Amino acid sequence: MLKNLLTAVTFAAAVFGSAQQAEDLLNIPGPVDFGGEELFLAWSKPVSQTFYKQQYLPADESFDNFTKMLDFSYFNKEIELELAVRQKVEQIQHRQETDKFAKVNVAENPAGNEFVVDYYISETPETGEPYMEYVIDRFRATNAPQGSNFLILSYVTRVYGEPRKTAKALANQRDALMIKMIEFPIPEIKFKQINN
Repeated sequence: MLKNLLTAVTFAAAVFGSAQQAEDLLNIPGPVDFGGEELFLAWSKPVSQTFYKQQYLPADESFDNFTKMLDFSYFNKEIELELAVRQKVEQIQHRQETDKFAKVNVAENPAGNEFVVDYYISETPETGEPYMEYVIDRFRATNAPQGSNFLILSYVTRVYGEPRKTAKALANQRDALMIKMIEFPIPEIKFKQINN
């Protein structure tokens, strides 16, 4: 079940993303300031009764041609932190069998309550330009008397063009983007219950 959820986290933008007006389901209306970049709510979906997603883009971009995206994947349930991280790492390692540009790293914060998984992947779609992405996933679990929750905060940088030429440009951005992610203050999330 968890593996299916992580797959949904990874591929939801490609499947669900649209330019329609998005409803704020997590009390994060935007714009969100990510290290000096303003990102606006572009898409949201209650994937299930306990799993909501919201995605943010620069004001002048769409899902057809975005270069930056911020994603909140929020689970209103308890999920084992280390298991989720391990499965994400294994997902990218498996991808390395078919994507020679795929590479993954993982780090844990000193308190042991957050992990960061960052990775590179490339895509050559049937139509449109090939592209390469650098993705940072920040995993955080919270267990509180009022209930447990789990968040994967993802920041995606996408560069279009031949991956051999774009890989170095993305690698040069890694340190600065990692600092932005680690220092980003996660807003208070209020889960809007949807009755199906």
